[in-house]
Amino acid sequence: MTPMKPLLPLAPQPRCNLRARLRALLVAALAVAALILGVAPAQAEYGDVVMNNFSDKAGMRPVVFPHWFHRVRYRCKVCHGDLGFQFKAGGNQINMLKIIDGQFCGACHNGEVAWNVESCNLCHSGKPGLPTQVHESTVHVLTGGAAPTAPATAPAAPATPAAAGTRK
Repeated sequence: MTPMKPLLPLAPQPRCNLRARLRALLVAALAVAALILGVAPAQAEYGDVVMNNFSDKAGMRPVVFPHWFHRVRYRCKVCHGDLGFQFKAGGNQINMLKIIDGQFCGACHNGEVAWNVESCNLCHSGKPGLPTQVHESTVHVLTGGAAPTAPATAPAAPATPAAAGTRK
């Protein structure tokens, strides 16, 4: 008996791109190495909010919050209105108990909307000792990293409209 021929010819096999396969293998190896060795502290980038109110004292790295990553996805109102974040780096007393309870970051970082709180190194990624700040903000640059100070007294308001140089 003679073997039967297939009804449809076999589809041609795509040529494997050796460079693409090696690149994928290298990326996978680096990912495995990062998981085994741990993640190196991240560099804060312009506009990132560094939060270190409690981290250093608790033996954790500071949180680096990628503000612009979140801002392109959500309106300001979501975090600063609905979730109660103040418009000042370090203005809220955020701690892990509040986050686990669903407050602040925990409203989204609950394992459903975004990763959960068990992925510590994804948030606690700053260099130890990094101060609470908006990284490379104008205030931070002008003050050399020091917190801005308010004037001791406000200037006195003029007593009369004439003293203020206004016309009736």
